[in-house]
Amino acid sequence: MFSRRASGDASLNSLAELLRKTGAPRFDLTQSNAGIPNAALLEGVARATALATAYAPDALGLASAREAVARQVFGSGPAPDDVLLTASSSEAYSFLFKLLCDPGDAVLVPAPSYPLFEHLAVLEGVAAIPYRLAYDGAWHIDLDSLGRAVAAAPHARAIVVVSPNNPSGHYLDAREQAALEAHGLPLLVDEVFFEYAWQPGQRRRARDLRSQGAGLMFSLGGLSKLAGLPQLKLGWTVIDGPEPLRRAAAQRLELIADSYLSVGTPIQLALPELLAACGSATAAILARCRASLSTLSSALTGTPLTLLRADAGWSAVLQLPALKSEEAWVLGLLEEQSVLVQPGWFYDFEAEPYVIVSLLTPPAVFDAGIARLVQYVTQQSH
Repeated sequence: MFSRRASGDASLNSLAELLRKTGAPRFDLTQSNAGIPNAALLEGVARATALATAYAPDALGLASAREAVARQVFGSGPAPDDVLLTASSSEAYSFLFKLLCDPGDAVLVPAPSYPLFEHLAVLEGVAAIPYRLAYDGAWHIDLDSLGRAVAAAPHARAIVVVSPNNPSGHYLDAREQAALEAHGLPLLVDEVFFEYAWQPGQRRRARDLRSQGAGLMFSLGGLSKLAGLPQLKLGWTVIDGPEPLRRAAAQRLELIADSYLSVGTPIQLALPELLAACGSATAAILARCRASLSTLSSALTGTPLTLLRADAGWSAVLQLPALKSEEAWVLGLLEEQSVLVQPGWFYDFEAEPYVIVSLLTPPAVFDAGIARLVQYVTQQSH
């Protein structure tokens, strides 16, 4: 009766099963919504809602909103006609997979990375083929792995890149950009965490690294991370590439978007004001992440745990001693210490044991939870 696309495994994994039994943990180190109040942003939405008395949709997004993205997010770079608005980056992926792939085609996705890609691809009848991110004291794309993935997937139609990656915090560099472009496939570059570099001067946009004459590239962003308010539901995609390809892509995306018209009028009307107010929200989020990172670095000094080097983002990756399995570590922390962390297998880490903690966790919970985590792992290691 139902399609195979909608038949994902709904069974609970071991961590979810234990959470169901134990209830909410005292020290949840996985909280990934900012939870930092910003009255200016919400007031802007309220004012725009009052103005949204007429409905005159534009499939790509209202011209004023696309202009705001082009100028306030990207400076003087893209033309507003090269900007598409969607209700989220997830919807943007859905539209781009529709644009580039027929059922049975494939897209290449990084591993480790956010686990949503496979689900989004399957819902479009598309296969998600992983390529490897390697760690050798710093994260980088394993270009040999990428080449093998391209060669093994003759029906690949695009390469997904996340810069900075979630959860590894790896920014794309010029060498990797050139290697990606050499495969001749459209690039889908997710930059939702772009603003959150841990050190000054680390941020770099993929569109600024592009080679002359490179093919199609789509850069994704949105208010969920930029404003720390996912409930506002607005994402954007910027189209780069040769003029004929850009226009053809925009025309087809307009047809796709016109079939849904999913972006609300109030949020589009509010966008210029929201983007102008986002600086304070971004600064507050980044300050919390940096403070949590400092706490974490100090807490791990001289312990059996290792903090993997990263450049950006809201997450930190910790390597635990290989004395027990990743699952045993995570379940033990929850059951014995009421500390919740995410296991590396959530993000398709190729080895174990790793755990991921959110740097956005409220400071009191983060500090106490990290102290318990370090104490538990240290005791178990002796």
